[in-house]
Amino acid sequence: MNFRHKHILGIEQLSADDIRFILDTADSFKEINSRDIKKVPTLRGKTIVNLFFEASTRTRTSFEIAGKRLSADTINITASSSSVVKGETLEDTAKNIEAMKPDIIVMRHAASGACHYLAERVDCSIINAGDGAHEHPSQALLDMLTIRQHKGRLEGLKVAIVGDITHSRVARSNLYGLTRMGAEVRLAGPGTMVPPGIERMGAKVFNDMREAIAGADVVMMLRIQLERQGKTLLPTLREYAKFYGLNTENLKLAAPDALVMHPGPVNRGVELSSYVADGAQSVILDQVENGVAVRMALLYLVLGGEQAQ
Repeated sequence: MNFRHKHILGIEQLSADDIRFILDTADSFKEINSRDIKKVPTLRGKTIVNLFFEASTRTRTSFEIAGKRLSADTINITASSSSVVKGETLEDTAKNIEAMKPDIIVMRHAASGACHYLAERVDCSIINAGDGAHEHPSQALLDMLTIRQHKGRLEGLKVAIVGDITHSRVARSNLYGLTRMGAEVRLAGPGTMVPPGIERMGAKVFNDMREAIAGADVVMMLRIQLERQGKTLLPTLREYAKFYGLNTENLKLAAPDALVMHPGPVNRGVELSSYVADGAQSVILDQVENGVAVRMALLYLVLGGEQAQ
């Protein structure tokens, strides 16, 4: 299969075949990450700029590691160290970076649609590393890879996504991807944190978390994003944890072999109890590990790769 996408702007633009091909390519790259010398010459001579306007640990670091393991030259730029603090616009920043002839710009930005905006104005490839509350495609892909790794499939699984749905780009990308791959997606959260009409995207919506996770094969918890809410949408974190936090008791409602997932960072005692976060059903660190392989696959494929070497 030829991968015909110059940019990775969201899961919405990817077909089921595209998703499957990315996951298969990522699977082939996982072996590299277990070697003593974790480097191949696949992208030697290519330049990747990680342009992050929001804080990040896992995504930025794994994109940097992914580029370096493929022998690309990687440069990290944060908003605080760029000319944005001097008033430069996003477009001017990107145009100046493009003048230095990078092959890919990996960007995270607080504004939804920022990556689409940039892709229309520069010639190099753009990979969306999270844009506002819109999409986070590489996170959804690593989540799907992790689920497939443990369950052997995506089709027919029941996946409950619980938390701040309204402000979660992770929820949106997973909703697009999982439904496209044949999974049943259940969304649960306080009424103030579930956008009206989201069931039209193919999800089942619950206000009661217990109903959402009953019999679920996967329980994906989301971080409370107070920085995006702009106003208080819940009385207290303690009350939120009582009704929408995952603990050892309500986890029993899910399937006995249910996976527990979280995109990170985890607010322990709020979205997840430590017993669950560190428990046998948690695959949170597997998600982080798979993130490197998925991002290697994305970098490789947007630059014209057809199959991992």
